[in-house]
Amino acid sequence: MSEKYKVLNPEGIYFVTFTVIDWIDLFTRPAYKQIISDSLKYCVQNKGLIIYAYVLMPSHLHLIVSSSKGYALSETIRDFKKYTSKKLIQCIKECSESRKEWILGKFSFAASRIKRGENYKLWQDGFHPVELETNKMINQRLDYLHNNPVEDEIVENPEEYLYSSARNYCGRIGLIEVSVIE
Repeated sequence: MSEKYKVLNPEGIYFVTFTVIDWIDLFTRPAYKQIISDSLKYCVQNKGLIIYAYVLMPSHLHLIVSSSKGYALSETIRDFKKYTSKKLIQCIKECSESRKEWILGKFSFAASRIKRGENYKLWQDGFHPVELETNKMINQRLDYLHNNPVEDEIVENPEEYLYSSARNYCGRIGLIEVSVIE
């Protein structure tokens, strides 16, 4: 197994990505976005997650994160993905979702291809951690992450996007409190 995409330095800062199966544009409804932001806040308060930057796109989530001493980043991410998967599936079933059968069918098919006995698989495996070892690397990923909604033509300026830490970096209050990198 490759060492390239693993959390090897427990004190490192990492750029990570979580992607919905088949790049389904799941995060188009406020209820789904709320589950993600509430879960991130919980991980900050209770699981030692330190968030430096984030952006929630329709089909994926980018973070720049690290872990407090005594917490393992990989375990926090595992728990986050497991919890949000269950909550999102529950919300899809209970909310007024016009694409309910199609989405659940995709997630069910993805689960049927693995042997863990799950009914649904929402997130792709892994989280592709890249350790950001220099300020140049951090700044490149910050720019990439914050400009994602601009590149997708969702907004004209990064700070206009509600589900991004670009707001925090320009002195505005964001949905999730972050540790701004100076």
